[in-house]
Amino acid sequence: MTAFRFLHRLTGKHRTRRANRQLGGVLAFVAGAINAGGFLAVQRYTSHMTGIVSAIADDLVVGSVGLALAGLVSLLSFISGAATTALLINWARRRQLHSKFALALMLEALLLLLFGLVGANLQSSVHLLVPTAVLLLCFIMGLQNAIVTKISQAEIRTTHMTGVVTDLGIELGRLLYWNRTREGNDVHMVRANLDKLFIHATILGLFFGGGVVGALAFKAVGFSATIPIALLLIAMALPSVAADLTQRFNSARAA
Repeated sequence: MTAFRFLHRLTGKHRTRRANRQLGGVLAFVAGAINAGGFLAVQRYTSHMTGIVSAIADDLVVGSVGLALAGLVSLLSFISGAATTALLINWARRRQLHSKFALALMLEALLLLLFGLVGANLQSSVHLLVPTAVLLLCFIMGLQNAIVTKISQAEIRTTHMTGVVTDLGIELGRLLYWNRTREGNDVHMVRANLDKLFIHATILGLFFGGGVVGALAFKAVGFSATIPIALLLIAMALPSVAADLTQRFNSARAA
């Protein structure tokens, strides 16, 4: 299988469980890199909303209304990213496009490049550009998490690890459980789902690995570290987008 066909299968409209998991793994790595590198850039983790919602509550209680509003805007930015993915996927589905999942990846790549551009100019206007960078990252994380959630029917999530670690712990508990009775008795036998155990461990490992790579890359080259990540997303999205453009060109020529 050529690289082009592999990438087309990875992001195309015809889905397989294997392709879903492969895409989820790549995007978990990407999310880890963006989250860790983004923290070094703006001192905020933007991939999960649990901490942000808790911070909003704390800030309201202690009277820090400005910080609470900032957290609320970050939350709305994440939600807007997820909503944008849903809009793009449903718009493309109605038109039977190959790129119904790739469009959101292409948008994520462009926004990452924009984040790199904003970050490169942070020192010129910190008070304006830091909040802008935070909102961009929240939007990107919402956008990406919704892509894999839609593709995998909520089996895989890539931008936050709470659910992944919880599911991993549940399966480990089942794996370690000692069934005293033999199989065939009326008592329910506890068995671990090794398939789920493997995929959750893989997603967690790739997210962590992406975080290490993202942090090292940001320390080494600064905001230019967003460029290879954006190029990777573009490479994954391009075959499906190209298939739609080719189909449209052939239809126009035939008419």
